Amino acid sequence: MTKLFTTPNPAPRRHGSNPLVRPPHFQDYISIGLPMASATYLDDSHCEVIDPPKNEEMLDVTELVGDHTPHSPKPNMMVSGNVHELLECPVCLNAMYPPIHQCSNGHTLCSGCKPRVHNRCPTCRHELGNIRCLALEKVAASLELPCKYQNFGCLGVYPYYCKLKHESQCQYRPYTCPYAGSECTVTGDIQYLVSHLKDDHKVDMHSGSTFNHRYVKSNPHEVENATWMLTVFSCFGQYFCLHFEAFQLGMAPVYIAFLRFMGDDAEAKNYSYSLEVGGNGRKLTWQGVPRSIRDSHRKVRDSYDGLIIQRNMALFFSGADRKELKLRVTGRIWKEQ
Repeated sequence: MTKLFTTPNPAPRRHGSNPLVRPPHFQDYISIGLPMASATYLDDSHCEVIDPPKNEEMLDVTELVGDHTPHSPKPNMMVSGNVHELLECPVCLNAMYPPIHQCSNGHTLCSGCKPRVHNRCPTCRHELGNIRCLALEKVAASLELPCKYQNFGCLGVYPYYCKLKHESQCQYRPYTCPYAGSECTVTGDIQYLVSHLKDDHKVDMHSGSTFNHRYVKSNPHEVENATWMLTVFSCFGQYFCLHFEAFQLGMAPVYIAFLRFMGDDAEAKNYSYSLEVGGNGRKLTWQGVPRSIRDSHRKVRDSYDGLIIQRNMALFFSGADRKELKLRVTGRIWKEQ
């Protein structure tokens, strides 16, 4: 006769205040070795762990990331919806990075939000102390997540601690509105921004690779209200923004004209442009490569990467009694072979 023997279930372990306690039922949320459909695996062997605030303790990078290579024998973990929620800070709703803090009841939050809640757990109001959720940090190091810009065309899948760095440089990330007259926060792809500039900012749109920009100002000594103009040109199947403005450089106002490419920097380098301004038998010329709108308008302007005209020379070009500014800036865009 066959006898059946049963082993009693072990007594549940109490969590108490052990600093290595992980949230209850944590492993219920992990799916191991799930297939990755329509995704491109990207190795993180050269990635850097996201740095936490400098006043917080940092977990050893090698302990977190380990020897993660495409041929690593470690099982890969894909994120289910529940695990994603566990890695989401309940205060700022952003993904958490080391050090991840937890209260004695296992509720977690990111190190950046810990000072904001005055060392009190936002879930149960218990004191947080300095308990680290090492289990969650180590599990996060084994996870792979798709880029948040996958709906824009990015098919990359990245280790958890490299994902944030990639997204800050992803070529598919939305562009910021290049309008310089206000702090416009609109973002989108190029076609959306072109429509936005035309419909919302009433920017002049032109077709062709040559331009003739006329600038008139009755009081050339006034730059408090920095005068600026923006024109969008369409050529070679691309869009370019021509900026012209006055700003203070030292004690005197100067005028600057420059071109920006509506696209990434790598593609901008395929084009060149020239600008020319003159009068009274004199002229200034500038030739360069358009800057990508990834670089802010202020960054380009403050680097003086364009045609700069000193006020006295601008008045000389204007002729007459030099009491009114009349400048004509001409230029062209061409594609490098």
